Amino acid sequence: MAEPAQTPPSGPEDWAAIMAGIAERSQRLITDFVTRNASNPAQAAQLGMADSVNIGAAFLELSAKMMSDPAKLVDAQMALWRDYMDLWRSAALKVWSGGGTPVIQADANDRRFKHEDWQENQVFDFIKQSYLLTSRWMQSTVGEVEGLDPKTKHKVDFFTKQFVDALAPTNFAMTNPEVLRTVAETRGENLVKGLENLLADLEKGKGRLRVSMTDENAFTIGVNVAATPGKVVFQNRMFQLIQYSPTTAEMKEIPIVIMPPWINKFYILDLREKNSLVKWLTDQGYTTFMVSWVNPDESMADISFEDYMLEGAIAAKDAVLKATGAKKTHMVGYCIGGTLLAATLAYLKSKGDDTVATATYFVALTDFKEAGDLGVFIDEEQITGLEKRMDESGGFLDAADMATTFNLLRSNDLIWSFVVNNYLLGKEPFPFDLLYWNSDSTRMPKAMHSFYLRNMYLGNKLVQPGGITLGGVPIDLRTITVPTYMISAREDHIAPWASTYAATQIYGGPVRFVLAGSGHIAGVVNPPAAKKYNHWTNDKNPKTPEAWLKGAKDNPGSWWGDWDTWLAPQSGAMVPARKPGSGKLKAIEDAPGSYVKARAV
Repeated sequence: MAEPAQTPPSGPEDWAAIMAGIAERSQRLITDFVTRNASNPAQAAQLGMADSVNIGAAFLELSAKMMSDPAKLVDAQMALWRDYMDLWRSAALKVWSGGGTPVIQADANDRRFKHEDWQENQVFDFIKQSYLLTSRWMQSTVGEVEGLDPKTKHKVDFFTKQFVDALAPTNFAMTNPEVLRTVAETRGENLVKGLENLLADLEKGKGRLRVSMTDENAFTIGVNVAATPGKVVFQNRMFQLIQYSPTTAEMKEIPIVIMPPWINKFYILDLREKNSLVKWLTDQGYTTFMVSWVNPDESMADISFEDYMLEGAIAAKDAVLKATGAKKTHMVGYCIGGTLLAATLAYLKSKGDDTVATATYFVALTDFKEAGDLGVFIDEEQITGLEKRMDESGGFLDAADMATTFNLLRSNDLIWSFVVNNYLLGKEPFPFDLLYWNSDSTRMPKAMHSFYLRNMYLGNKLVQPGGITLGGVPIDLRTITVPTYMISAREDHIAPWASTYAATQIYGGPVRFVLAGSGHIAGVVNPPAAKKYNHWTNDKNPKTPEAWLKGAKDNPGSWWGDWDTWLAPQSGAMVPARKPGSGKLKAIEDAPGSYVKARAV
């Protein structure tokens, strides 16, 4: 039965009664929440947040530098004052004559201001422009401060943007026209429902706000995500190996094994049939294997980066050869999986192992000199604090910490849009498979994570010949001679493409570098049928990424076809389709296996 339509408030007394009712019901909800959680001091302690990224010291240094040049600060203040005078003049003209040119416009891609009232309503247009002017002034003033070391400058720039994004008028009920209209239409029911959503997210996060991004009950792993048919044919304490069922009568002789990042789960490459890289590869006639990493717990605190190589990458490669009887395999590494792949290939070279036919890197860093926005979370003080927290939590980095860090990199999309939708508009999040995957977080074992942060991000030792030693072998990436395909993404905020390009000047074998449109996920997961984004190709690899892009050809659509064109001729003859479990490795269980179903939170 449809709910009866609500009468919008008609005057101040009506509004006052509505707000009083909201306050009364909200107080009752909060009291119930506090009562339920008062007996859990650990949970209550999580409601406070320490300065775990050492922001205070960075902004103290910023303040000192700014005050050392007061004239420049005065100039900045005067520039802001002039901008506001222009805004007042424009707003007055709009009121008096309907004219007036906007002083500042929101970016065309800024979805925060898509509601028509931000353009058509004079009050909200003024609020919007005022915010945009102030945020531009704040970020430019901070960005132009001289004398800061690059690390501190990057940190203050990043967190200034976080501060500016948090204070957007869209994030507050009284300055968001869409929220105010919804309050009138529902007589405030949206705010009460929003509070219920907020408290439910606090409970779900055990006192720490875990913003719901999607309806998690709408998805089941193995049913409507990660559903490509196959079998688990090998497993150890580190991973399960999935062999996918063939979709062609014949397949290429050399199989493919994909190593996804263990920072996330593998099924970003197998969300739905129409955008599944796994399904597409099998349709092209490749025998496809996927590594499904275990979600570590306390028992795996001492698992090292070396273990991920020996018991992960190499064990997976050997298992694929045994399962298929092939003499070589293609290996693919995504993100940190690609970093591991590079180290593994250097190790195998030193051992005289030539069973890898080609290497493909999806948005993977090997040179961490310019590591993008993730670098603001990595310095000696932060790593030391992180190691302490990992000790206290049982020897691993909690999945919630990982999720928060990555969400901050795109805070407007992955935090504030849901704050508005869930808590201010009182809506339930929309079922979305990508966001379900994004919420399915993983843990990081302490030994591995500490080694990775210190040796790659902090010391940039992987690109130094002999900079790190794995399995008793000094790793030298220059010794890698297998044919290499590299795909990077132009808008990648996790593995900046100009940094990933550095590997083209390191590897000893032939390298094809391709640049995709979009970012770390959409740039990779871009099926040809979607006809989205584009990709750049260049048969030469000059010394700098800028020179490469200048000479590159812009191609429409997905890069997947280019990869297939490169990979197929190096994949041997055609052989009868291989059924999972029909070789020397027998089927253990149906894909996607049990490891991927273990949730951290």
